[in-house]
Amino acid sequence: MFLGILLVSWNFFFLSSSYASVVDFCVADLTLPDGPAGYSCKKPTTVTVNDFVYSALGIPGNTSNLIKAAVTPAFAAQFPGVNGLGISAARLDLAVGGVVPIHTHPGATEVLFVLQGSICAGFISSSSNTVYFKALSKGDVMIFPQGLLHFQINSGKSVAIALVSFSSSNPGLQLLDAALFGNNLPSELVEKTTFLDDAQVKKLKGVLGGTG
Repeated sequence: MFLGILLVSWNFFFLSSSYASVVDFCVADLTLPDGPAGYSCKKPTTVTVNDFVYSALGIPGNTSNLIKAAVTPAFAAQFPGVNGLGISAARLDLAVGGVVPIHTHPGATEVLFVLQGSICAGFISSSSNTVYFKALSKGDVMIFPQGLLHFQINSGKSVAIALVSFSSSNPGLQLLDAALFGNNLPSELVEKTTFLDDAQVKKLKGVLGGTG
């Protein structure tokens, strides 16, 4: 019986490995919906070199907003060539005083490389709520483990720019402030779960577009 299980396991591994080796890539077919496993593959005959090239990360993002920050993604939806490869990227622009509020990427680990300026960045461990943060300068790299709450703040007196990479073609994003104050979760429940008073909750809901 053990030998039979071993053979079945080996055959499964061999077939999976063989399939992976014959499929060089799976360029996203953006005409079809995204699913848990990513986009379906375009027909190989319709794939071009342009599916593997993306130029938007060379363009500064618009930081004229509440958080004075802009993220330009190069995920599968924007950059079809990364679909199924377990990688993606983004450009981060932070104006003076800019901040990416505490957030999480449920589907990926993040690596941030500072190209220009100074960025204070950190994350919070899920096991002990220990905070790991540091002021980063040009050339510094920092890792944010998958799913952990983290943030980035422009800590300098000039524009800061960073290149970000992810271990998924669709890392996902949830902003903590938006999750609490940017929807219709009743204020009473927000107050009970955050220990904020009614005036504070309504003020934040007004800023972030929440109701209730």
